[in-house]
Amino acid sequence: MKKLSPVQQRFILHWGEMGLRWGINRTVAQIHALLFLSPKPLAAEEIAATLGVARSNVSTSLRELQNWRIVKAVHVLDDRRDHFESMKDVWLMFRIVLDQRKRREIDPTLEVLRQCVAESQDTGDAYTRRRLAEMREFFSSSLSSWGIDCENAWAWAAAEGSFPSGFSVNSDITKINDLDWLRGWNGSRPVAAKTLRRSRAHECASARTWGTGSGERIGCGR
Repeated sequence: MKKLSPVQQRFILHWGEMGLRWGINRTVAQIHALLFLSPKPLAAEEIAATLGVARSNVSTSLRELQNWRIVKAVHVLDDRRDHFESMKDVWLMFRIVLDQRKRREIDPTLEVLRQCVAESQDTGDAYTRRRLAEMREFFSSSLSSWGIDCENAWAWAAAEGSFPSGFSVNSDITKINDLDWLRGWNGSRPVAAKTLRRSRAHECASARTWGTGSGERIGCGR
């Protein structure tokens, strides 16, 4: 890859710092930023040379990004080395990252809380059980509310014709019957179910084209 421009350097450095704030290794975030900006797949050696990091560190970081399903290995003609590219569809990438974080961080916590509440039934400690039950309800209700808010926002984008390529609301939004409420929320016309179904199909097609199991991650199936 050619020498990074000042703008590219600034973005990559910032993305690395933001990664730390999100609990992600700085190098992992910088490699993701580099691949996102690169117009072509890059070999691990190119990544190491461009960012000035150890080759072993690059390999570890690439495996992490592949586990997140937002980077994949590809083959380049006349080059036996593995090359790597980032998902370019920002909206689909955003959904996959959120889903991964939920699976890794929220779901295990919610499961432990459920188990602790169940086990506390036998301890006779009503105070502990009440505290744990409130925490469990907080996690459950917060996730549900957040999902509804996001779906409504995405539905508004679809209704306004500003729906991003490869991105849609979950199919459950088509079950909403109170369209007057939806109009009151966003001040726009109601969202046609066929529009949402078409957007959902577009999103799933984008996910399957990318591969690496992305479609299954957002509920599209195989």
